[in-house]
Amino acid sequence: MLVREVMTSPVVTVRRTDPVRQAVRLLHHHDVTAAPVVDDTGRVIGIVSELDLLRGEFEPDPRARLRPVNGLDEPPPPTVGEVMSGKVITLTETTDVTTAIELMVGLRVKSLPVIRGDALVGIVSRRDLTAMLARPDSSLRDDVLAALREQYPGLEVTVHDGIAELTGPADDVADVITRTVPGIVRVTAASNGQPAKGDR
Repeated sequence: MLVREVMTSPVVTVRRTDPVRQAVRLLHHHDVTAAPVVDDTGRVIGIVSELDLLRGEFEPDPRARLRPVNGLDEPPPPTVGEVMSGKVITLTETTDVTTAIELMVGLRVKSLPVIRGDALVGIVSRRDLTAMLARPDSSLRDDVLAALREQYPGLEVTVHDGIAELTGPADDVADVITRTVPGIVRVTAASNGQPAKGDR
């Protein structure tokens, strides 16, 4: 599965000069956990997460302590540019989803911008990926059948927990086509129940 098949587009973005509270409201309104920071040309120059935006926004509550506490000496950061991360790992539309997952795990990030040249074209998040896995098997089966219909009209398909089982005159091409359906995680041949070639 390729990133372009699971990414969210268009992308919610912010500018370096946007007030932190404005960015907080934007992320909350769109129910996203991070937003790329772009310049006037739309080029990605950073990324800001919910956690970044929380920095310095709350003072200690005296009710949680036995002794009174003083307020924070420093005012909260006023703009996105003061809290964003300037180091951004990006993906392309043709990046394999497994690479995106490895980067998310290794970098401990929830989302990665997707670019085409210098242009921001999407963002892929953990939520996008889990949404693919959450698709019902019946919907996955319909999509596999639609993808195979023209070249393999007699092929039967069953799907259980994202694993597609092909019954009939299937070959390597049918296997590859089936794997392109977002949400399909494995392909097996019904004759022996063994994983197809690509899974061995």
